[in-house]
Amino acid sequence: MKTPVFTGSCTAIVTPFHNGAIDFDKMAEFIDFQYEGGTSALVVCGTTGESATQTIEEHEQLIDFSVKHTAGRMKIIAGIGSNDTNTAYELAVAAKASGADATLMVTPYYNKTSQRGLVQHFTYVADRVDIPMILYNVPSRTSIGIAADTYAILAKHPNINGVKEAAGDFSLISRTMKLCGDNLNIWSGNDDNTLPMMAMGAKGVISVFTNILPRPMADLCDLCLKGDFAAAREIHNKYSNLFHDLFIETNPIPVKTAMNLMGMDAGELRLPLWEMAPANVEKLRASLLEVGVKLVK
Repeated sequence: MKTPVFTGSCTAIVTPFHNGAIDFDKMAEFIDFQYEGGTSALVVCGTTGESATQTIEEHEQLIDFSVKHTAGRMKIIAGIGSNDTNTAYELAVAAKASGADATLMVTPYYNKTSQRGLVQHFTYVADRVDIPMILYNVPSRTSIGIAADTYAILAKHPNINGVKEAAGDFSLISRTMKLCGDNLNIWSGNDDNTLPMMAMGAKGVISVFTNILPRPMADLCDLCLKGDFAAAREIHNKYSNLFHDLFIETNPIPVKTAMNLMGMDAGELRLPLWEMAPANVEKLRASLLEVGVKLVK
């Protein structure tokens, strides 16, 4: 049995950019906000953090800063995903040196390798860097998914702790759980899948929604872990429209827009990401107001 890196709610945290640079003071505010909201862990330099448009130097600085500022209050999971295996390895080495608690490694995008290639890609890093790894399966963004039989192979590796499963395929989740048992922890990678996945045995969620409202998701996960799915369902239903509308355009465009509407000052997006269409901003604004969020814009 593998002890999960975390249980409950983990935030895939945004990266605040101002005038083209990382705003580390604002990042510190966001980290403190997550801790106060009951968040168990943070993914830094993930998709929501716009890691694809960060330099290696920025990436390593942000992980190092986040570890130091968090100071053990929450687990820090360093995004190391790349379509170049050696780059992922180098980012894993740096994450371990910074004191990160784990890494998050997405399937390689664009290259579109085979299932056998996926095993080699993840194993190459797991063999060489002694730090817990969370796999990340999000075929809607990478065009390649991890099969249940591939999970069964990867689950045997002592450094592969689990998976952020964002395929939205409950048959895949069920088969993976049957094949892997306690050798592979599973977390929801989609906010709206958290309740049903935790009912199946997932350990929590790696969330985008929690950038703006950490406490409701922390409470939902705690209720699920206690087996009170009826109470968790009430939270799920309350925020279901917002879960959806935070993805009406490519993540993290909507969540950064929401944060700015709330006065959190998440800053700008980096190209090729661009500001939301006005009609979608109004739809997002309505969803935020529906659940009682106070807006300043």
